[in-house]
Amino acid sequence: MAAPSSKPAEAPAEATPLAQFAERLAQRRAALGKPELPRNTGTRRTKSKQALLAAITKAGGDW
Repeated sequence: MAAPSSKPAEAPAEATPLAQFAERLAQRRAALGKPELPRNTGTRRTKSKQALLAAITKAGGDW
């Protein structure tokens, strides 16, 4: 519960339906000339993340 002295912030934005979001994203990418976004190389993963991904692979998973 909020403190009695706190004032409500502006109303939260309404959720955007996934289909509408996908359409808008496609339009924005087309306007930019369909840029190729760089993939995450994974060179900065923590040891715990590396261990987790290794365990997933060992268990037969393909993340």
